[in-house]
Amino acid sequence: MNRATRINVVTLGVMLALSGMLGHGLFEVLQGNTPTGGLFIEAIGEAQRMWEHGTEGAFTIIPNFLITGLLAMAVSLCIIIWSVGFVHKKQGPLVFLCLFILLFLVGGGVAQVAFFLPAWAASTRIRKPLTWWRRVLPEALRRVLARLWSCFLIAASLLLVIGLVISVTGFVPGVNDADLILSIDWSLLGIGYLLYMLALVAGFAYDIERQTDSSEGQKKTKERK
Repeated sequence: MNRATRINVVTLGVMLALSGMLGHGLFEVLQGNTPTGGLFIEAIGEAQRMWEHGTEGAFTIIPNFLITGLLAMAVSLCIIIWSVGFVHKKQGPLVFLCLFILLFLVGGGVAQVAFFLPAWAASTRIRKPLTWWRRVLPEALRRVLARLWSCFLIAASLLLVIGLVISVTGFVPGVNDADLILSIDWSLLGIGYLLYMLALVAGFAYDIERQTDSSEGQKKTKERK
């Protein structure tokens, strides 16, 4: 099993699920038993909104805020459980993708699509030999990326969490201009996204190096015997 690849998938899966649960589902529930008025909604209503850009756009096929929010929270919980315990199983990636599509359809957020698709693609490699990546990544580059994998993942996770919190609260210390806050927020999310893409590639490099070291170790053991 490709350990780093699995950790990458689990990390983003859990973060996106928490965003769908707390950044969308919870606020949709707070809007109460009211009609959504259409397929595209603002997850955070005027009564709960903390800043002018903090609307959290979403798509839903359920014409009721309360039911939409409850479903978004329930699906998000399922995603957390599946990501942590089952995404590495035989049908894990397929269920992972289906759950995120369902979350999108019940108000879990529109922007999540750009994040869960790469995570799903990476999840299909958890139990694969990574032959293509071994071929396209030069050995020297692989070693460097393998060392930086955890740094990329931690940095990406921090930036994404901060960006998601700002999206909801609009709070940036010392900044009061809403448009500037929005620019800072998108910048953090954009950089976090790019770092996560690097973490995915670095995770592949880490797993390849780990496989190589394991193979060499087994070879040396056999030679000694």
